[in-house]
Amino acid sequence: MHRRHLLLLATALPLPTLAAAKPRPDWSALFAAANAQGTIVVVDARQGQEGSYVHNPARADQRLSPASTFKVAHSLVALDAGLLRDEFQVVPWDGVQRSVPAWNQDQTLRSAMRQSTVWVFEGFARQLGEAREAAYLRAMGYGNALASGAAPFWVEGDLAISANEQVAFLQCLYRNELPFAVAHQRLVKDVMVAEAGPDWILRAKTGWSGQVGWWVGWVEWPTGPVFFALNIDTPQRMADLPKRIDITRQVLRTLKALPPV
Repeated sequence: MHRRHLLLLATALPLPTLAAAKPRPDWSALFAAANAQGTIVVVDARQGQEGSYVHNPARADQRLSPASTFKVAHSLVALDAGLLRDEFQVVPWDGVQRSVPAWNQDQTLRSAMRQSTVWVFEGFARQLGEAREAAYLRAMGYGNALASGAAPFWVEGDLAISANEQVAFLQCLYRNELPFAVAHQRLVKDVMVAEAGPDWILRAKTGWSGQVGWWVGWVEWPTGPVFFALNIDTPQRMADLPKRIDITRQVLRTLKALPPV
C-alpha cells in the first residue's frame, strides 16, 4: 500500500482477538528454574493442534516497551515510506563508533535486523518525524500507538505493547493482513528468519529495553504456524538476556513446536 493511503487511515487496524488462553502451570517451572519473572503467550495454529496458552496471564496483558522487537513493524514503515527500496539497499554508516562492532559499518535491512542495528532505525525515525510515526502506529493498531517521549521512542519513550498484542500483530503479518504492500510484508518476514530445519522455519526478533527482554516470532510447519511472545525482567541486565531464548525454546518444545535438542 502506498504511504499516502496508509496515512489516511483514520482508525486503528483491528488486530485479531486472541482466544482465551489456557494457563500452563508446567511452564512456571521453566521460568522458576531460570530465576526469571515474566510471561509467554503461545498460539498454536497448526491444523489439529489449535490452541492458545499462557504463563502469567495478567502480565501478558501488560503493555511494556517493545524495544527492538519494534524493528519488525518499523521495517514495514520504512519500506512503505520509501526510505528503503528493498533488503539490498545500503544504509551508509555515519562513522560514529558504537559499542557493538557489527554496527560500525554500512548496513542493509537484512544486516540491521540480524544485528539489531539501532542507529539505522533511529535514522528512519528522524526522517519520518513523530506525527508520521504515530499515524503508522495507529494504522497498524500497534500497542498504545505512541511515538512520543525520549528517543528512541520504542526503547526510552512512550511506545508500549503487551505480549498478547505482539502475537496478534505477528498473526496479521504472517497472513499478509497488515495495511502494507504484500511484497513488503513478505520481505520483512524473509529478513526475520532466524533458523530453519528440513520442514520448519523460525522467524523471530529479540528486544531489550534495559529492564525488560523480549523474544517474539513464530515457527512455521507444513500444518501451520506457532506464534509466541515472551518478555522477562532483566535485573542482571545482559546476564539475563540468554534466558529469553532459552525459556522460549523449552516452552515450544513442550508443544513439539521445535525439534528436540
